[in-house]
Amino acid sequence: MRRRTLPAATALAVLFSSVALVAAGTGSAAADSSASLPLKSTGDMVVDGVHQRVFISDPTAGQVVVTDYAGTVVGTVGSLPGVLGLELSPDSGTVYAAVGDADAIVAIDTATATEAHRYSTGTADPQYLAETGGKIWFGYGGAAQGNIGSLDLTGSDPVVALGQAPTNAWYSAPMLDASAGAPGTLVAGAPGQSPVVLAVYDVSSGTPSQTAYAFDPGATGGGNLTDLAVTPDGQDVVTASGAPYYQAVYKLTDLSKDGKYVTNPYPNAVDIAPNGDVAAGTSSTDEPDVHLFKPGTSIPLKDFTFGTDQLTARGLAWAPDSSKLFAVSRGGSDAYALHVYDDPTKVATTLTVDAPATAPRAKALTLTGKLASSAAFPAGTQVSVTRTDDESPAGKALGTATVAADGSYTFTDTPPAGGKVTYTATYAGDADHAGATAADSVTVAKTASTLTLNHNLKVYGYNSSVTFTAHLGTTYKNRTVEIWADPYGSDKPNALVKKGTVDSHGNLTAALRLTRDTKVSAKFTGDTRYAAKTTTNTVYTKVAVSTSLSGAYKTATAWNQRYYYFRQSKDPVHNTTMTMYRGRKYQLQVQRFYDGAWHTTHTEYFALDTYGKDSVTLDGTPPVGPRFRIRSSYIDTTSGDNVNTTTYGAWKYFVFTK
Repeated sequence: MRRRTLPAATALAVLFSSVALVAAGTGSAAADSSASLPLKSTGDMVVDGVHQRVFISDPTAGQVVVTDYAGTVVGTVGSLPGVLGLELSPDSGTVYAAVGDADAIVAIDTATATEAHRYSTGTADPQYLAETGGKIWFGYGGAAQGNIGSLDLTGSDPVVALGQAPTNAWYSAPMLDASAGAPGTLVAGAPGQSPVVLAVYDVSSGTPSQTAYAFDPGATGGGNLTDLAVTPDGQDVVTASGAPYYQAVYKLTDLSKDGKYVTNPYPNAVDIAPNGDVAAGTSSTDEPDVHLFKPGTSIPLKDFTFGTDQLTARGLAWAPDSSKLFAVSRGGSDAYALHVYDDPTKVATTLTVDAPATAPRAKALTLTGKLASSAAFPAGTQVSVTRTDDESPAGKALGTATVAADGSYTFTDTPPAGGKVTYTATYAGDADHAGATAADSVTVAKTASTLTLNHNLKVYGYNSSVTFTAHLGTTYKNRTVEIWADPYGSDKPNALVKKGTVDSHGNLTAALRLTRDTKVSAKFTGDTRYAAKTTTNTVYTKVAVSTSLSGAYKTATAWNQRYYYFRQSKDPVHNTTMTMYRGRKYQLQVQRFYDGAWHTTHTEYFALDTYGKDSVTLDGTPPVGPRFRIRSSYIDTTSGDNVNTTTYGAWKYFVFTK
């Protein structure tokens, strides 16, 4: 488990004048996100994976600032003067804080981000914490008073023990760390001291027993120890010192050299993920600040930079699942920020998926794509494919496609639904590669629907009740049809006549009373597999027209018709009643019979009054003997509108006598 520390030295450039070779990495990058922090200083940082919170100590302000994984402050624990080292309990329920100026170790509840308990250490001035062997160990003491103490919380009452290290072993409070990979093993280092001094203790008995000690381990000549971290396997300790310009690795068995992680001036932080990935930090101005390594390698896998800002001492911490790395920077005017890196050691991956622009429904189509990265993928790498359409709006997993050696892949699918279909390809990532997602859409043609409607172009009398039948052919799920009627004329809107589910024969009927020419439509809105369909028919409607002749002195049947007889001196009056519409006129037509046929002698249009009525008087001196006939008609469009079909009135026959 990671244990944080705090050295005292600052002026690294003054202490060490030599320049180390900076190892080449894969280029510097920025954080995935960052957020400002309300800090006056930094001391230590731990990450609680259960509650996804980051705890950062601020000795100057006497507080621990708590953020979520995005860097948003969710709490502040105050009244912690000089708070420095932090330690997360194995169950993630408590963060222990070394509060030197209060001579206490404070327990902070991780769920509520509030102080839960305060344990006095007398006058010990605790600075650094580590948990192993069932106890919380702390480095304490000022100048010429350094030592190691322990806090045992396993009994009914807390027990504090001081003076656990050999006499005069440490000039000041030593920084501590331990690892679950080596239970009962405690590692200590002298902060800010040159050359570096390290020691290893066996604390499994409850009392530290020194098993290894080194003054300038590995004879590097380095010094100004700033941070240290024990590897998860419990085999090594990695240190960050102002010099040399790399994070040195030492075996816990005898503190002999066991490798190095090459960075640049001036190493000031190190943290190791549970999977062994190493984050090494440097206090650099114009060079990368964070360097990531795979275990046992000397060249960084990735570098990250803050620009003109600098990484704070001990300003690195991994999430417990190794998925995120957190880093604290300090900029101008003491502006602090938390930087968050997602899957930081994984190589970036790109993924494409290409679908045809269009495709028929229920026919196989082929997707193609490519997975690419700067690092090779293992054989058998797969991408998963999901289809999102109207039948599966939340997405449906279709399976996987195996990536070929060149990164290409193909996938075949038969889309059941029409419309917009989106295919999403997802690469989950692995230990070395970040995940990636890509999507593309295809317009899938729906199967054509069959929808018929009867009575097209038929002519009906005024005010006729006509039953229309819509017939719907095969569909998938939707069996609902609508019948609409749109009478001619701007004063009558299109209106829904009936909406319902067709019967077992696919039919839906609706009765409609006709007074005008009407567009009758059957509508099917479609479903996921069959296209929408609208069928529109036009039916024509006659006007109602009636006429009469007044003034005749008798009527009689002649020439197979009923004739009206008028005296030559009497002017006939022709009366017309017709279905009314604004501005409507009727056609008056008069014919005379001669040469064995009827011939038109006069045609004229007359306006109807608001009740659809009009009368015309035939004046003058007509001839005696010839046969005449007269009628009133509605002529589509010519009569002033087009809302009805042409309707001819009945002929009225008449003759004049002396």
